[in-house]
Amino acid sequence: MKHFLYYIKPFHSFTGKVLYFNLFGMVFISLLEGIGIFLLVPIINFSGIVNINSDSTNISRLYKLFEYFPPTINLSIILIMYVLLVIGQNLIQKYLSIQNVKLLHNFTRFLRMNLYNDLLDTKWGFFTKHRKSDLINILTSEFARVIGGINVYLQILSSLIFTFIQIGIAFWLSPSMATFVLLCGILLGILSRKFIKKSKALGARTSKLGESYLGGITDQLNGIKDIKSNNLEESRKEWLGKLTKEMNQEQVEYIKIKTSSQLFYKASSSIFIAIFILLSVKLFQAQQGELLLIILIFSRLWPRFTSIQSNLEHMSSTMPAFKKLYDLENECNDFKEINDDKNKKNSSPLQIRHGLECRDISFRYKKNEHIFALREINIQIPVNCMTAIVGPSGAGKSTLIDILTGLNEPETGKLYIDGVSLSGKNRLSLRNSIGYVSQDPFLFNESIRENLLLIKPNATETQLWDALEFSSAAEFVKRLPEGLDTLIGDRGVRLSGGERQRLVLARAILRKPSILILDEATSALDTENEAKIQQAIERLKGSMTIIVIAHRLSTIRNADQVVVLDSGEIIQKGGFLQLANESMGMFSKLLGSQMKAN
Repeated sequence: MKHFLYYIKPFHSFTGKVLYFNLFGMVFISLLEGIGIFLLVPIINFSGIVNINSDSTNISRLYKLFEYFPPTINLSIILIMYVLLVIGQNLIQKYLSIQNVKLLHNFTRFLRMNLYNDLLDTKWGFFTKHRKSDLINILTSEFARVIGGINVYLQILSSLIFTFIQIGIAFWLSPSMATFVLLCGILLGILSRKFIKKSKALGARTSKLGESYLGGITDQLNGIKDIKSNNLEESRKEWLGKLTKEMNQEQVEYIKIKTSSQLFYKASSSIFIAIFILLSVKLFQAQQGELLLIILIFSRLWPRFTSIQSNLEHMSSTMPAFKKLYDLENECNDFKEINDDKNKKNSSPLQIRHGLECRDISFRYKKNEHIFALREINIQIPVNCMTAIVGPSGAGKSTLIDILTGLNEPETGKLYIDGVSLSGKNRLSLRNSIGYVSQDPFLFNESIRENLLLIKPNATETQLWDALEFSSAAEFVKRLPEGLDTLIGDRGVRLSGGERQRLVLARAILRKPSILILDEATSALDTENEAKIQQAIERLKGSMTIIVIAHRLSTIRNADQVVVLDSGEIIQKGGFLQLANESMGMFSKLLGSQMKAN
């Protein structure tokens, strides 16, 4: 329940006076409903079915107000009042319904923006801990269930207000009979608690199945080429068949719980109503008008009781979703990277004059592990020079890049920029100074122009083409039917691997970064495309600091400095030719192995 209240409190704060105005409107509607019920009895009285004039009750005293008019006028007045009440009640109900929808959707946007902002403001380490599909599931399916739960909460509030008003009217008419019915309702609520508990447990199962479904589908679509190439379609179909069968069973179980609770509630209600009418006549000695009104009131109340019970079950089934959202938000706060919003807005790019330096940097992904991803790293990266980082798989190359970009913080040691240690204040400024090109280039399913403008929204046409020329991409873009406005498909699937890499390189160059980082950007390219990327890099040498993680050692022949990593430690450092001539060194062995492979 604490997770539910965690979101209901800001909902009340966000909606403010409007919510309380709507609640007051609900009270007014309930009063109009009660008055409408009162007017039904005199209408029936004119038909001769019930004689209220002989009753010595509150309703008979109220009815005496109409004795000052002739019967024909009385009936006309009552009918006109009744029609006006019904129309007025529904007009107000329409207005309040629209206002409630506006409140809910405004709060939904507020909550969604806050959650997504928190997610983007977390440290890189947060994303290495979580599966992408699990986060997507929380941001979509679980978030929708939370909003559905808040909507049900509003419905319960409305039903409770109506119920209390109608019970108040019933107490005014006959306290003894109203007390009996109210106690019966409370008893039914207590007996129905087991259905609420079952709904909550089923809600947890719904969350788990939804997470498994989205996770599996996302993984398979990401790896669809491998699935098709290895003829794995049938096994994937079997997986989905089993999962969807569980999902069907879960939905059927939910309907069974819902219908069982409704059956229990309605059957019990009918028994209580029968007992109530019998006791009203025999024990409470209710007058005709009084009994008729109370029956009318409670005939409307019982469906409300049923609705409240159903809504409570629905809300209980959403509690696991509230918990998931709550846990995600708290974890995002624990991993928050930048706490000062001013730093986010005022983080201008750094102008690096001397270079970067790693001093005694060590890093572990898990503090309780004995294995270090990096250990005692000491290197200097001079400005406007090309530094290459090489080594076998798992040596710590990408981890070092994550340190240099400020994505991960070293466990010990510090990263210095022009002699100033990296901290929260200059971390974003450092990233604004970096152009990053990864091994797996990321492109949006939009046009080439939109993908380039992502990094620099105000770039001119000339600046776009200059960046494409630098990255050796202008030639193939000009050949495309719509040039810069060509749509490139999901992750740039309509382009070749080399074209995608050159386009991402152009995007990085467009920013005019102080530091260009190429994270194995040529490892998956053929010789021709690799040569084009090399030519682009050569043109950039001297104008920016270039850091290259290289799988193919031929791409770093012109590097000013080569750093060789193995098992998280620097084992060699120097120029390309110098390290190549050290026959007993790892670099020479790696170079020899690649020459034999070619």
